[in-house]
Amino acid sequence: MTDLLHGSMWKFLLVNTLPCGLEACMSAVTVYIPPLLLQAGMEKRYMTMVLALAPVLGMIFIPMIGSASDSHQSRFGRRRPFIWMLSLGILLGLQIMPQARRLAVLMSPQHHHWLEAAMQATAVSLLNFCGQACLTLLVALLSDLFPEQEENSRAFSVYSMMVSLGGCLGFLLPAVDWRNIPVAAYLGGQEAFIYALLTVIFLSCLLTTAFIPEEAGAAGGREAAVDRRLKSGSSGCCPHWLQLQPRSVWVALNQCVSALRSTVSRVYAACVQVPTVMWRLFVADLCNWMALMSVIFFFADFMGEGLYQGVPSAEPESEERKQFDEGVRMGSLTLFLQFMVSVLCSVLMDGLVARLGPRVVFFSSGALLVVTTAVMTVSHSVVTVTVMAALTGYTVCVLHVLPYTLLCQYHSNKQVYFTTSNSISYLLRHNSKPEAARAHSAGHSEGEKPSEDVPDGAPHVSLLVAAADGQRGMCYDMAILESAYLISEVLPALCLGSVVQLANSVRAYMASACCFSVLAFLFSTRIIYSHTDLNR
Repeated sequence: MTDLLHGSMWKFLLVNTLPCGLEACMSAVTVYIPPLLLQAGMEKRYMTMVLALAPVLGMIFIPMIGSASDSHQSRFGRRRPFIWMLSLGILLGLQIMPQARRLAVLMSPQHHHWLEAAMQATAVSLLNFCGQACLTLLVALLSDLFPEQEENSRAFSVYSMMVSLGGCLGFLLPAVDWRNIPVAAYLGGQEAFIYALLTVIFLSCLLTTAFIPEEAGAAGGREAAVDRRLKSGSSGCCPHWLQLQPRSVWVALNQCVSALRSTVSRVYAACVQVPTVMWRLFVADLCNWMALMSVIFFFADFMGEGLYQGVPSAEPESEERKQFDEGVRMGSLTLFLQFMVSVLCSVLMDGLVARLGPRVVFFSSGALLVVTTAVMTVSHSVVTVTVMAALTGYTVCVLHVLPYTLLCQYHSNKQVYFTTSNSISYLLRHNSKPEAARAHSAGHSEGEKPSEDVPDGAPHVSLLVAAADGQRGMCYDMAILESAYLISEVLPALCLGSVVQLANSVRAYMASACCFSVLAFLFSTRIIYSHTDLNR
């Protein structure tokens, strides 16, 4: 038994090596994205819009990529061909970002500024989109390889640990001054050396996927159900490039328009049926993540310009540019400390929730986020801001645990928490047989779990189908919470650039985070923590 456990652990580590390397790349890139875009001459309002582009593309295309991998069959398995193709986009982005200035000067010596900005924006969007899509496929690969409940839980525990280690490594690399190393000087400076190092790390981790024995039959029962869904709804799915037959562009465009129309209809049906308890949890989760993203995304720029008084667009060897670079390194170190605090809190979280209860833990994390963002808004001390930002790691840990804990609590007693008139009224309006609505209501009142063709963990394409059919699965509701994370990347990125330009101060980043955290704290008082809260 011990030998079997050790063998499984090595397999867990092998499968989760690529998520570790991928998270290291994305964390390091998060630190450098605002400085590189600003150094390219991009205005703050456009810089923040570039940050929003990848999450928007992810919400549109990642479900399509996921459904394409579900139906794909090859000698390399279902997931790995897509992972390898997306990895090419990640590697391309890692090469373009540090060398965009040189490439722009070579291609257009007289007007290289706009070209450099365009290349940086393209590389940032490509890397972020491919990275997020790759992580989604890696999670699906874990579910395929370890379908049993016990080993599945252990596999995702190892996944969480490896992703945390990758994040720590990614935030630590920019915090170190590499300029005095001969290799860094040869490659072109701090950023070029770090991106070269990230490329080596990512390639090394990517090679491990060649040794993963992807089992085609690991999700056998789920596969058949998914195929039935896909075949029955083929008219509502955009044809991906692996399935396209030679046909006119006009026909393909018509199919895509039809698919988008069908998707909007299914999303509307899904939203109508979301119970009140889920809406309250979703809104509080969204506001918390928007406050944290306002800090994480723009913290390096805030430190470099706000506290170190640097100028990102100054000449590379000028004093203003050196001050800005020093602030970026300090910001990266602070985010590393935030990640470490989150990891340490995750070890203690089970005990805190058991001793204090989810309500107190959620309230304390919200109150701490309000205090820390308020202090960061007004403080001019580097030490104080560093400590405050590191303490937000507690809130990050809580958001990774408590919303999903509450979701499991809701699903453990569906007849109490999911009793709502929304889904019944929707069925009465859209179903020609009123008996279906009465049967749905009876099923909930008697505590019966609706039968599901696709169990938890099925691909994105079936989630909306299941929701529209009146079936609530754990995977679907987890997807709702995950969408809060994606939206939290989009909204601050779209708005904060203009806010900072109007305020003419990077402290508007932290002020906005404080406003979001106040909203989050207020909405957290409306979350249903136990069945007694349903009467409120």
